[in-house]
Amino acid sequence: MAQLVVSYGTPSDPAAFDRHYSEIHVPLARAIPGLLRFETSRGPVLTPDGPSGVYMIAILHFDTLGDIAAAFGSPEGQAAAADVPNFARGGASMLMYDTVTI
Repeated sequence: MAQLVVSYGTPSDPAAFDRHYSEIHVPLARAIPGLLRFETSRGPVLTPDGPSGVYMIAILHFDTLGDIAAAFGSPEGQAAAADVPNFARGGASMLMYDTVTI
């Protein structure tokens, strides 16, 4: 299993972020080929010391890192990636990795 984690910084207009994310971005992301599961955080994203500068975390599950690369090389993946600047005014960062169950 491989995962893509996207962390979104706190937007200046959370309501606009939420509206765009749910109405436009989620359907784009769900269309990405090879996507097995799509999760987002709900509520505040915290650290052991309290609040963080992260508004939302999305975790996209794929079979392999190669599948993530192929997914984002597809027209659907490119459309989802191109949409991020339309709503993520607080910034976004991505991490990709393989997982292992221990």
